[in-house]
Amino acid sequence: MQTKGYHFGDKISLPKEVTENAESIAISFGDKEVENLTIDPQFFTLGDNAVSFVIKTKNGETLSQDATINVFAKNPEANINYTLVKEYPHNPANFVQGFQLDGNTIYESDGQNGTSQILKYELGSTTPIAHTPQSQEIFSEGAALVGDKVYQLTKKNKKGFIYNKSDLKLESEFAYPNMIGEGWGLTFDGKDLLLSDGTKNIYFLNPKDPSKVIKTISVAGSNQVYDQLNELEYHNGYLYSNVWQKPIILKINAKTGEVVGKIDLTEIAKKNQKGNDDVLNGIAFKGNNMLVTGKNWSTIYEIELK
Repeated sequence: MQTKGYHFGDKISLPKEVTENAESIAISFGDKEVENLTIDPQFFTLGDNAVSFVIKTKNGETLSQDATINVFAKNPEANINYTLVKEYPHNPANFVQGFQLDGNTIYESDGQNGTSQILKYELGSTTPIAHTPQSQEIFSEGAALVGDKVYQLTKKNKKGFIYNKSDLKLESEFAYPNMIGEGWGLTFDGKDLLLSDGTKNIYFLNPKDPSKVIKTISVAGSNQVYDQLNELEYHNGYLYSNVWQKPIILKINAKTGEVVGKIDLTEIAKKNQKGNDDVLNGIAFKGNNMLVTGKNWSTIYEIELK
């Protein structure tokens, strides 16, 4: 965990022996160079930023020093409490990667090579209404509902699938943008698809052309950069994210990437986790209550957030 860093608007502090002997100091971001040593959101993102300091000394030398500048959210994350409302059955054979609720119907994407699939079933049942299996080489990941379509990611196959929502028949495929290495989580904010790739980044894609990135935000709290962002859900202006291998859900400002809250689901996770793989991974909303589940869990939990 990176705990030392700056906030937007802060001025970067450099050693006195550097500043006293410098004629000028600039920051290089690779494709651009600026002399303003303030943490400007035009150039810096939340999280870790790889830069180089270009220092022209008073005796005519030009020196270059690589550095990592960590930028954190200004306000600490709130601890969001919850109460358990209800439990529903879940098929423990399902390795959950994507999880959405529409009406009373769950749309679920399950992973693992050889058992990957997209399926839908009624909340309270484990019997599929419809399902489409993937071929052996496909490891399915997150999924999102967009109108009458279901978008589904793959982990390492560099492509996604688009299905008809009613019968889950495959309609088309799309290639990932080059800057995205793997597909992890996916959600829809009413305009754009939001995709995670296991890093600190969230990528915004146009559902009509999901092979192009519209913009990117990075995610950080007040003293921590969060990476391995996994299953995603958008609700009322906020992005909710699982963090792989951690029993927490982050509440993220979807415009800035700042983590504004954290839900600790350790007690629920302990009831279900027996190994390294059966972790918390599944977020949906039922009204303003949250549904949570995990990989190979036998239960879906409805919780009321406080």
